[in-house]
Amino acid sequence: MPAPQQPTSGSPSPSQPRSGEAGPVPAVPPVLAEVVRSGFVEGRHRGSLVVLGADGAVDLALGDPAAPVFPRSANKPMQAAGVLRAGLELAGERLALAAASHSGESFHLDLVRQLLAEQGLDAAQLQCPPDLPLDPEERDAYLASGAVPDRVTMNCSGKHTAMLAVCARRGWPLESYLDPGHPLQRLIHEVVEEAAGEPVDAVGTDGCGAPLMAISLTGLARAFRSFVLAAPGSAERRVADAMRAHPEYVAGTRRADTWLMREVPGALSKMGAEAVQAVALPDGRALAFKIEDGATRALGPVLARALALLGVDAPVRERIGRSPLLGGGREVGEIRAAF
Repeated sequence: MPAPQQPTSGSPSPSQPRSGEAGPVPAVPPVLAEVVRSGFVEGRHRGSLVVLGADGAVDLALGDPAAPVFPRSANKPMQAAGVLRAGLELAGERLALAAASHSGESFHLDLVRQLLAEQGLDAAQLQCPPDLPLDPEERDAYLASGAVPDRVTMNCSGKHTAMLAVCARRGWPLESYLDPGHPLQRLIHEVVEEAAGEPVDAVGTDGCGAPLMAISLTGLARAFRSFVLAAPGSAERRVADAMRAHPEYVAGTRRADTWLMREVPGALSKMGAEAVQAVALPDGRALAFKIEDGATRALGPVLARALALLGVDAPVRERIGRSPLLGGGREVGEIRAAF
């Protein structure tokens, strides 16, 4: 068998692309979670993660946390701070709801309707799409009652109500409150950049229709850190305090964000669609991660492991991290962290 030929002078080496070919393939993100069924690893979820120490320095970086991502609803604390800076007076449960991805439980829907009435607004003015409750149990009960998708029921309705209310207060256009060039959205853009400590990389449209600012995971962790460390009375600190005092209004009674903020004193936590999560502790430690394929089933196990790396030692970690797999109606495996 003849020996393989070596590249001649001037020929491209195997590691160099030929003219017209694509460049080097980007690095594959590391595996953050494994899907284990009957002792067999049948799937993997990759992603990026960053952990910041109390001094704000990066203690751990997996994957590429410097690359821009859409934080999705993890941007909501910054959007709520923008609403406060614009002049809307909200506090307590109302402010928590303005930063919420609520489950659609009755107390969420009642407060959205109450806020609309207090501000002289109508649910038809909300530009979030009609939807069903986010929580599966609430969704089943809602459909069983004969109800149909509604804008108030959509999980972002608290945020949209707050946005509409401040526009009405300031005399800003209501019909275009979701336009990226609207005065409110320009202000929110500034808040995001200030909190993240970096420029917004791109602006897209979130699932609820609101403008969505792309920042890095490191910037997202810095943003949450800045909220818990902000001066008392500032818009950022008021949002963080309201969310931590009323976590059920931020999420729901059966949600990991609620459990974490209830059981770890001073923790600020918010998930986002496509498997994004950010957490900050009151001393400035913080984390953020994104599962590459958007699989929210991996959120809990990865969050529980990340909390351990952050130094959180609390029973809630086990509750958050438990993600069993069923076979024939019984537990036969789990989704587990792999880092």
